[in-house]
Amino acid sequence: MNAADGAVPDGLHDQPYAIVEREGVRYTLLGTAHVSQASVEAVEAALASGRYDTIAVELDAQRHVALTDPDALSRLDLFQILREGKTGLVAANLALSAYQRRLAEQLKVEPGAELKAAAVGATERGLRLALVDRDVGITLRRAFGGLGFWGRTKLIAGLGASLLADEEVEAGEIEKLKQGDVLESSFGEFAEGSPPLYRAVIAERDRYMAARLRQVAADGGREVLAVVGAGHLKGLAEHLRGDQDDPAAALSELDALPRSSNIPWFTIFLAVFLLGGFAWGWVQGGAAFGGELVLQWALITAVGGALGCLAAGGHPLSILAAAISSPFTPLHPALASGTVSAAVEAWVRKPTYADFLRLRDDTGHVTGWWKNRVARVLVNFFLTSLGTAVAVWIGGANLVSKLT
Repeated sequence: MNAADGAVPDGLHDQPYAIVEREGVRYTLLGTAHVSQASVEAVEAALASGRYDTIAVELDAQRHVALTDPDALSRLDLFQILREGKTGLVAANLALSAYQRRLAEQLKVEPGAELKAAAVGATERGLRLALVDRDVGITLRRAFGGLGFWGRTKLIAGLGASLLADEEVEAGEIEKLKQGDVLESSFGEFAEGSPPLYRAVIAERDRYMAARLRQVAADGGREVLAVVGAGHLKGLAEHLRGDQDDPAAALSELDALPRSSNIPWFTIFLAVFLLGGFAWGWVQGGAAFGGELVLQWALITAVGGALGCLAAGGHPLSILAAAISSPFTPLHPALASGTVSAAVEAWVRKPTYADFLRLRDDTGHVTGWWKNRVARVLVNFFLTSLGTAVAVWIGGANLVSKLT
């Protein structure tokens, strides 16, 4: 697209871009490919032109730190992550990083290098830097909340595939990435086939970034260069031209997390089912039969949790903790076997500073998840939880069969 005055802005020759003028502010939207050296060069040329007072980038604070601060992962607090229930989010971010690492190794270009060039270049030149993308954690949680059971299963499978795959990224995926962004491409076919996922990952972020840019202008920006993935260019320009709502209200709406019931109905149902089943067995068959039901439940779930922890390469004490906590997992979230076992693993095999520094590289390959002590805590959490979940269903089926 051409600029309004017919002149192509410096550095944007042969690059997709759009010019939007609104309320005395000129927005130059540069659509980049996150795996292209040409995009890096276009960003550098645009910065060197001296035309812009504000540089906006398709990053949130977390991704900005990850790109510009190589030691950021070394400051992770594993116990805090486990306590606050953020294990899944951290693992998902590492899965996305693993996918990007595979791209970097294959294409010899760091994914997001043009975003890093824009952020670092703005700081070096004393220009105003605006991070306009939505927090990736909120995007993932909104995407997850909009899906049904099978959609969530496919989403987790997609992230798991990114986490564990070692093979080269296919040519078709690379071409798609050149027209989209890393977050979209990481979900592959799931974003295309799921309207709720597409809405959270792409459409909502177009509107979000447009609202952020309008906020930037309200704070004094007059010549704004926005560096965004080429897949966002059209939608972002349309929202920037047409949206009339209050930017702050739009951001508040798009940052809101899906509402969840404060009453853990499933946990209550499962606890009532188990305790009621044990009590019924006790009444109908006496203490011996009731005790047998409890013992079988404890053995089945303990074995499931222990096997999951064993598959994660857990320490013997972690395996023991998984076995002891698994029978109680359905009764209260604080007793979840994955959390208990992972906490014991982190305590017994304390991650070193070197483990944190190597975390991003190690998680780029399957074996690294078991080799790195930080990553192994996360694997421990998931595989122990998975083993316990499978065992809970088996134990529940066994309880029903005994009572009927």
